[in-house]
Amino acid sequence: MNGTRSGQGRRIVLWRHGQTAWNLERRFQGSTDIELTEAGVAQARRAARLLAALGPDAIIASDLQRAAATARELAALTRLDVTHDAALRETYAGSWQGLTHDEILARHGEQYSAWKRGEPVRRGGELETEVADRAAPVVLNHADKLPENGTLVVVSHGGTIRTTIGRLLGLEAHHWEGLGGLSNCCWSVLGRGARGWRLMEHNAGTLPEPVLGDDD
Repeated sequence: MNGTRSGQGRRIVLWRHGQTAWNLERRFQGSTDIELTEAGVAQARRAARLLAALGPDAIIASDLQRAAATARELAALTRLDVTHDAALRETYAGSWQGLTHDEILARHGEQYSAWKRGEPVRRGGELETEVADRAAPVVLNHADKLPENGTLVVVSHGGTIRTTIGRLLGLEAHHWEGLGGLSNCCWSVLGRGARGWRLMEHNAGTLPEPVLGDDD
């Protein structure tokens, strides 16, 4: 992927926020508003330099501070305004929020296993399909406003990005887990083809990074 715009069609870059302390603790953030670590800010700055080279036309972002701060690094390089939208927030995960991975397994092991199998698990919060219901239309609305061969950057969260990709690709919800997670400050790219959106890159970045706190 490079900055050449000719003939590529519209594309959507879905960019996960930088690292937070809760990511390092493997603590489920959900819609809890947690800030970036210093390392997370550095990740955002590094990734922003790469994404700026794509010549984005628009930036939209979750209004949670970890996503907003990540988007701000790209905005500073591109001179683009960021449109914040609460519909791009991470899944509200109810009783799971604030718990570590081990605590979730200990307290909600059966629910967790069902969720990983792709079954609808509410957890006292949102279903993944409900997250897609709120996030995907926002992404599509902004993508529809792009110029020919334009690029939209969406700064959001691991779970919301996965559900949005699944919805835009027309996958059934129980297959969304098969897309895998995004590392902090990595991104996926959807391109507009003759038969709709298609996945061009997934979990892309300069170097492989471990996936920490996937759904946050």
